[in-house]
Amino acid sequence: MVDLSAQELPEPDALIGAPHPRFCPKIYGHSAAEAAFFDSFTAGRVHHAWLIHGPRGVGKASLVWSFARFLLAVPQDDGSMFAPAPPKNLHIPLDHPVAHRMTILSEPRLFLLRRGMNAAKTGLAADILVNEVRKLKNFFQMSAADGGRRVAIIDAADELNSQAANALLKILEEPPSGVTFFLVAHQPWRLLPTLRSRCRDLRLAPLPGDDLALAMAQAGAAQSANMYTTLAELASGSVGAAMTLQNQAGLATYARLIALFSAIPGLSRPSALSLCETATGRGNESHFELILGLIDIFLARLAKAGAMGYAPPEAAPDEARVIAMLAPNPLAARVWADLAQTLSMRARQGRAVNLDPATLLMDIVIKIDDASRRALQTHR
Repeated sequence: MVDLSAQELPEPDALIGAPHPRFCPKIYGHSAAEAAFFDSFTAGRVHHAWLIHGPRGVGKASLVWSFARFLLAVPQDDGSMFAPAPPKNLHIPLDHPVAHRMTILSEPRLFLLRRGMNAAKTGLAADILVNEVRKLKNFFQMSAADGGRRVAIIDAADELNSQAANALLKILEEPPSGVTFFLVAHQPWRLLPTLRSRCRDLRLAPLPGDDLALAMAQAGAAQSANMYTTLAELASGSVGAAMTLQNQAGLATYARLIALFSAIPGLSRPSALSLCETATGRGNESHFELILGLIDIFLARLAKAGAMGYAPPEAAPDEARVIAMLAPNPLAARVWADLAQTLSMRARQGRAVNLDPATLLMDIVIKIDDASRRALQTHR
């Protein structure tokens, strides 16, 4: 067991293979949220706490960091004749002194609350613990003498454990002067209702394909236009999901799944076993999660196609034919929607008891094969 220093920990609010959100110079696809925040600023009514939520990976943290840069970089109007001209938009270049200090996490008026080290000092804690919130309270006490605006970013707020959430609530009930809180949440329903009630709500939607392509290009993902289109299809408007698919060969794995399911009912057991065994063993945990996620995506696409009466744009060779065969009508869509819920519960239970990944995946694949027979019967 190796003790790690805080400097050696991975950043819990960053996606592997992509730059941290604080390095994103431009926001794509969230102009309405930007306008809402800018209008509140120009009207002099910036709420002391903002809850920015939406699907994982759509750019919530990037937007929050742009808000924080703006608040800390724009001088306060002191009412004198030499007061600076009011800003025309939220953009602050990354080479601005304040923005630069923020990128290297040395801006004294900014506090980033996120998961810290676990008790054993061997890695990240599973939750944001109460001791991290106590650091936030100390920050307010130490920075109060500086005056001016201060910002606290909580990423992600739905990772607060119960003690930490209650400690943060006490702070929000009597917020320090000049502080703006930004709470990022992927699953806002997990937050305390009293915590949510203290915040102004901003919900972000999935990115449309063009904006997703621009955001991915900004993150350094060099792909062809066709590749961006395919990633957008499978990622459902999430840059984070698209980057994960790219970094983990997700498109190739999805094509392999489609090839496997093209033979159902009565799939090839050797082919299924070969695929499932790629997710077992030390170091393959991320591939296991990738396959589970891609199966969820496939089932969702089947259910949507059956309900809507047409297949989505093809994301793998032969996918359109497979979807048309397996989801011919709304009755078949119901079969796949019900199965998706059942398999999601099965996956959670399997993880909880540390079931062998290959065994769990094989069980899921067999259940999909069985469900295909019920789906095909709806067409008779």
